[in-house]
Amino acid sequence: MPSISSVILQATSCLCERRGCMQLQQLQQELQQRCRMTNEDFIYIIQNCPQRFLLVPDGESYSVVGRTSLRLCGAYSRGERCGGSCQQLHLCRFYVFGNCRFGKGRKLCKLSHDVSSKHNAGLLRECTLHELQEDELFLLLLQNDPQLLPEVCVHYNKGSAPHGGCRFQDSCSKLHLCQHFLQGVCRFGPRCRRQHAVDLRSQSVLEQRGLSRQLIRDLPAIYRNAQYLNAAATAASPAASPAAAAPAADDPDCGEFCKAAQTDETEEICLHFIRNSCRFQDGCRQVHFHLPYKWEVYDGRCWSDLENMEEIERDYCNPAKTHSSDYQRVDFVTMTMESMPVRRLSTVSWVRKPPHYSLTTQWLWYYRAERGGWLEYGQLDEKQRSTSVASRTLEEAFVSGETEVQVVKGQRVYVVSFRDMYQRNHKHHTKRSVRRRPRFVSRAEVDKLVADLRKCSG
Repeated sequence: MPSISSVILQATSCLCERRGCMQLQQLQQELQQRCRMTNEDFIYIIQNCPQRFLLVPDGESYSVVGRTSLRLCGAYSRGERCGGSCQQLHLCRFYVFGNCRFGKGRKLCKLSHDVSSKHNAGLLRECTLHELQEDELFLLLLQNDPQLLPEVCVHYNKGSAPHGGCRFQDSCSKLHLCQHFLQGVCRFGPRCRRQHAVDLRSQSVLEQRGLSRQLIRDLPAIYRNAQYLNAAATAASPAASPAAAAPAADDPDCGEFCKAAQTDETEEICLHFIRNSCRFQDGCRQVHFHLPYKWEVYDGRCWSDLENMEEIERDYCNPAKTHSSDYQRVDFVTMTMESMPVRRLSTVSWVRKPPHYSLTTQWLWYYRAERGGWLEYGQLDEKQRSTSVASRTLEEAFVSGETEVQVVKGQRVYVVSFRDMYQRNHKHHTKRSVRRRPRFVSRAEVDKLVADLRKCSG
């Protein structure tokens, strides 16, 4: 089987070729033909990449919608100066629409049409989108970035008149489409009074805005996918999580996917076992291991321990590192080693136990600093400024199921999103990467702590 990142890229390409969304089984069959992957590999990727794939109930089956956190830079689009650490694409939005009027004549566009520029190429590679065709990438951006799509007229969808409650009627600058159809819940089908396709009036409006005819034809599907993505991003209930969105175990049509979903395997290491005090012994539902972390690789049949576990953990605890430096090279972004999935088991988070509990996992939160390094939340930067919250506050919000936290630094207000692990400033349209990594604990530290605990209890 090819690498996990290659399969993710192939799956994304498949989805974009089908207007951004496919039936779960259809995508599985397509990938098996392209990559010769097993059912188990497909299940693993769909279950463990919620930042790339959204599962949506579709009748008795499920559909997969392509996802990305990448956006066009608003400041760049407006011709404003953008910070050097910008994590958004610098592209002309009309080029993304497929119809920039400056791209066809002698007069050059002031904004970039170069997807492979140094700035853009680095971001695309970081998001595993660098090998997509331009039209595939642009479709993915459109259905994930609400600011790119023309606004649907809400008044058109109210009332019984041909134009609903829209008083502008044919002169309306907004799109006249059935909102229920875009949400995938229109019960009238072909008998609906509202448009399920872009008519000539709307097509003319959209062409004047710079959208190509091919994109206009695909708009209803793009809007529908955007509705799914928006609903998943804003829903407050646990049902919006990737695990809850997975097919039910008793669904007869979800096949191997559901068999994997039935597993009740824990990924938490037993604190009491490390201290030699677990009274459940072999009947314990948690993992028994002598360290508060455990690195494993999946060979297609079972999970087995990785060698040099302490060195891998040391590298992982460094937020600047995306790979381990050992000969067993673990990719911390895709959590793979070569083409095999990797996972890290650990003890319970430190915020879930009282302070006196030892050997819990102390998760630390970092953001990308001005010069490209990583700075822990709550620590002073080079200008002696600190964020209003520290790692503990972020970790408490994260484990409690919150989706975002507001952070203040100096005179600026940011929002840390746990969904895509970015810190955003909505006023200035900037974003920075965020990473959650544990504090490193060596084998020697664990042994000493356990020995001290035995002395105290003895």
